[in-house]
Amino acid sequence: MEPTSAFQDPGGNAGALIPHLFRREFSKIVAVLCSLFGLEHIETAEDIAGETFLAALEIWPYKGVPPNPTAWLYAIAKNKARNHLRRDKLFLAKIVPALKQGVAGSGEMEIDLSEKNISDSQLQMLFAVCHPSLPAEGQICLALRTLCGFGIDEIATAFLTNKETINKRLFRAREKLRAERAAIEFPPEAELPKRLDTVLLTLYLLYNEGYYSESQDAVLREDLCAEAMRLTHQLTGNPSTDLPIVHALFALMCFHASRFPARKDRNGEIILYADQDEGLWDQGLIGRGAWHLHRASQGDTLSKYHLEAGIAYWHTIKTDSPEKWENILQLYNRLLTIAYSPIAALNRTFALSRARGKEEAIAAAEKLPLTDNPYYYTLLGELYRELDKDKALGHLQRAYALARTRSDKGVIEKAMQKMGK
Repeated sequence: MEPTSAFQDPGGNAGALIPHLFRREFSKIVAVLCSLFGLEHIETAEDIAGETFLAALEIWPYKGVPPNPTAWLYAIAKNKARNHLRRDKLFLAKIVPALKQGVAGSGEMEIDLSEKNISDSQLQMLFAVCHPSLPAEGQICLALRTLCGFGIDEIATAFLTNKETINKRLFRAREKLRAERAAIEFPPEAELPKRLDTVLLTLYLLYNEGYYSESQDAVLREDLCAEAMRLTHQLTGNPSTDLPIVHALFALMCFHASRFPARKDRNGEIILYADQDEGLWDQGLIGRGAWHLHRASQGDTLSKYHLEAGIAYWHTIKTDSPEKWENILQLYNRLLTIAYSPIAALNRTFALSRARGKEEAIAAAEKLPLTDNPYYYTLLGELYRELDKDKALGHLQRAYALARTRSDKGVIEKAMQKMGK
């Protein structure tokens, strides 16, 4: 009887499995190693994690995928980390004495890749990379790289820029964290609210990078949204961050994500809210969002995430009614008092048109300082459509000239076609 190989299905599905595991496990390995080595050695942790997956690429297509691929990766990562310690005497001398885990005199160390330690390490890394000293774009780049396992090419695509720019942002962000002596740990209780605000804003911006994609090839980057949701959900599972404001942000994400299947047509073009097929909405995500919104209502905190989640909730009710749009309008009114933004004011104007009429909405819209925004002129085109077709067409033409993506131009073209132009 021939010996049984530790690997199965030589050459089988390794090509499809490795990228999936890279996205899921790369960030976990990096987070655990950074918690051991310190944030200043993040590149070393990334190199070890990268070498681990390179080993899989070199071995699995020929020997087959091991029975437990994740355990195989963790074992290789541990061995490579130990080998790095043995090779690099300077690293060994500086890092080993400070390791949180026990290290034997030989340089052997215990790398804890248990589910709990991975989760704790990732949350600690989240607070570290969302350091208030970093600009928002630097925080998002670091989060995508170290916590979401995105490659440099993918991050460049998300930001509509090139690899060199992303590498520079990552380098500056890491150098800033070194200068700040940022630690991979939960902030002290007194600092937690302020630091959590920074973390939530980063996750909110990361989600918006996906939800409002400006890529010429995508109106929706669901991978970015999914990673923002995963990290936010992790916060709800930790006693220190299981707070109403975190549940509010997660509810907001759930409500928006519930309509993803209906937001694009077969050609990848955007479908406006009024034209979406309600039957494609994910009722499970809507229910999940409602549960988290209820959790968010506990206590006396009222954040912009609470109000935006409330607005998103009402949008999961497709049927128009005076109650629906009046509630949305009032939520926008409150939102603008605590977190004013021109875009929120523009969205409020649309709700005003549905609740109070187009004439009142036009008067409000023409006061907004958004003369370089294509969505502003698209809205004016819609508001004037039944009142003054020439004005409506002029606004739509201006919107088309300002639009930056093929998808936006397509929406505006359809609006002009409806007018017979």
